[in-house]
Amino acid sequence: MTDKLDIFEYLEKTLAERIMFLDGAMGTMVQRLKLQEEDFRGEEFKNHSKDLRGNNDLLTLTKPEAIYDIHRLYLEAGSDMVETNTFSSTSIAQLDYALENYAYRLNKEGAALAKRACKDVTEATGIRRFVCGAIGPTNRTASISPSVENPAFRNVTFDELVTAYAEQVRGLLDGGADILLVETIFDTLNAKAAVFAIDLVMDEDNRPKVPVFISGTIVDQSGRTLSGQTGEAFVTSLNHANPVAFGLNCALGAPQMKPFIQNISRFTDAHIICYPNAGLPNAMGEYDESPAQMAKNVEPFAQEGLVTIVGGCCGTTPDHIKAVADVCRKYKPRPKPAKNSDVMILSGLEVLTVNETTGFVNVGERCNVAGSRKFCRHILKGEYEEALAIARSQVENGAQVVDCNFDEGLLDGHAAMSRFLNLLASDPDCARVPLMVDSSKFSVIEAGLKCAQGKCIVNSISLKEGEEDFIRKAKIIKRFGAAVVVMAFDETGQAAEKDRKVEICTRSYNILVNKVGFNPYDIIFDPNILTIATGMEEHNNYG
Repeated sequence: MTDKLDIFEYLEKTLAERIMFLDGAMGTMVQRLKLQEEDFRGEEFKNHSKDLRGNNDLLTLTKPEAIYDIHRLYLEAGSDMVETNTFSSTSIAQLDYALENYAYRLNKEGAALAKRACKDVTEATGIRRFVCGAIGPTNRTASISPSVENPAFRNVTFDELVTAYAEQVRGLLDGGADILLVETIFDTLNAKAAVFAIDLVMDEDNRPKVPVFISGTIVDQSGRTLSGQTGEAFVTSLNHANPVAFGLNCALGAPQMKPFIQNISRFTDAHIICYPNAGLPNAMGEYDESPAQMAKNVEPFAQEGLVTIVGGCCGTTPDHIKAVADVCRKYKPRPKPAKNSDVMILSGLEVLTVNETTGFVNVGERCNVAGSRKFCRHILKGEYEEALAIARSQVENGAQVVDCNFDEGLLDGHAAMSRFLNLLASDPDCARVPLMVDSSKFSVIEAGLKCAQGKCIVNSISLKEGEEDFIRKAKIIKRFGAAVVVMAFDETGQAAEKDRKVEICTRSYNILVNKVGFNPYDIIFDPNILTIATGMEEHNNYG
């Protein structure tokens, strides 16, 4: 039905002309069916060892026509795109039902069902419809400890999330998904694992790229995700995925969500997707907002030019989507801003913009075992809470970035980096600023990046081991969405004179920008000005 190569073009053209519409809640429609345990089991899972009621994704296999009908109802109500019934179809989420081995199949068949509905309605109406492969957050968090007693503990690793998401992405694409929708993001590190997996799958399988939509969840009026990021920091952390659309869904009704959509709309040059709940839940956890009331609440989003894609989340039905579409259809979509990437933007829980007005950026170096004997002693003794107090003190005293380095012969650098960054993530005073992940061992840098939900700086890489090694490391850093410090080293050694420094930095820049696709503003050069004031005659002209 749709050639993947022209979906980008079709979306850009259509979103410049009109607002497009996403579907509403799958769960709300499934609840209306009043299904029992035997309905979820079907014949195939008749003797399964665990209760399956409530595993809505399984209905793709056991009640496929019911799921097809829900997709079709949304499409006939005016949805341009429908989400696959795969919100929880990762091996991690399905583990609760002992169905982790069915993850790939759930995604492939879920996408195929939605594709069939889109094909049928496209043929009936002449309007193209698209399948959004729904990628949910899983039921685990990479940035938050489930244990109050041990804030550095995690019940899932970045690598485990990448493996699970890669399997889900392959299933969705093999089933015919046109778009990948990473949604309901309450922990940005989980979403970073999802977009990492998407990039990995495209690269490893040599697949054509598909549009990616990214939608976060602001949990309350604080304007932050569950893992503590502001909307702007959330966008900054995931901007490297180059999504077609950024936005918000779930947790809030339209009136509560509006100021946060305004913030994101001002902050990104991507399209804006928004699909709020049908109001806030009542005391019974149900949603009372009528289609007419929801349409009235969503209309200002379109009227004020804030959005390009609108849909519904919890509590919404085809009637809600029809009412919203009928009201919003007459308004022009948000004009897409010009591409804006001419500054360095970093993030912890909050954003740090580095531009011509910023001046010097203060990097706190005291969480570096080579830069602070006190910090080193605490880490070697396993006194991580005391070490964290040093990070907190630096931020309180004006550090805009915190450098973390664990290159010490007596330390397991990987374990120390992971433990400290996990602990740091639990302290909002420390975690609000971006991190500089610092090590001479690239594997330790990777370990650090796997623990940071914000956009970090990697310190550092160089051409010392050759161009191939430099490109390999740069591609990994880009996949994590980090900025990078580049040292003026190459295969023949450290640059000492000005011309050599310029030569190496120029070569590094050209490789990063032209071969790896790095944003030029995410590159920081370290031209080696350390060998000054040494008292050695040969260093008199250095620096």
